[in-house]
Amino acid sequence: MDHYRSIVITGGKGMLAHALADQLRQRGLPFAAVDVDVADITKPADVARLFADKHPTLLINCAAYTAVDLCEAQREKANSINGDAVALLSECCRQYNTKLVHYSTDFVFDGQSNVPYKPTDPPHPISAYGISKLFGEQKIQEINTPGWLIIRTAWLYGRHGNSFPRTILKLAKSGRPMRVVNDQTGCPTYTVDLAAATFDLIAADAAGIFHVTNSSATTWYDFAAATLKLFATAAELVPVTTEQWLLERPNQARRPAYSVLDNSHCKRVIGRVLRPWQEALADYRATFATGAEYL
Repeated sequence: MDHYRSIVITGGKGMLAHALADQLRQRGLPFAAVDVDVADITKPADVARLFADKHPTLLINCAAYTAVDLCEAQREKANSINGDAVALLSECCRQYNTKLVHYSTDFVFDGQSNVPYKPTDPPHPISAYGISKLFGEQKIQEINTPGWLIIRTAWLYGRHGNSFPRTILKLAKSGRPMRVVNDQTGCPTYTVDLAAATFDLIAADAAGIFHVTNSSATTWYDFAAATLKLFATAAELVPVTTEQWLLERPNQARRPAYSVLDNSHCKRVIGRVLRPWQEALADYRATFATGAEYL
């Protein structure tokens, strides 16, 4: 990692960027975290100026349009941020000989498998968000900046910003029963663990597509129940099927029924798998000094 003299994180105000920044501070490495107010990655002039000013040797792209349901009605915006902008970054990385690290998603798969998805499995997204993220992946591969690294992850949550646990805890305060989908299976991933694995992969000169999530699989319903238990918050959870949920909210995006990612390729490179999601969630809870702080 020490040979990366200039590190830039785009999407610098986001949940994952905060965790990456914390890791870099712990490692004593200088970096710049920039967001849309400094450099709009959809604008060629902004991207060109960012590279001219910073001359990054490592660029970690956390910028993305992640409003999964809104992407259905805003496909052009999703493709612009998650696809075209990624191409702009990739082109500049090639010009400046910058290593590019980019994050993608389990939503590039259709969820019809019953075994964890490998990085080599053919993608088949079923939502506008998934399509836009695959578009970005394809642009990186077409431009083929030397040493590019795509990290697919899933069900991300962290200390900064909105995430599923925070949403559940806020809804619990209303006192109303919460209907939570119980037939979608995936792996919740803590930003702190993903950030650490990211830098382990970079240190190992990893390139290509990697899957990185916390270990074990669960449903959204069980994830919600575990969150409420850890935060000692009482609430009524009602399990529902995906079809029931979509009947109530027909404009929402379809999500893969099974999107567990196979992390074995990552394990071969960094020598470990990420801890179980239950342990990571307990650490997430421990970062809050008081019960009210998470709201």
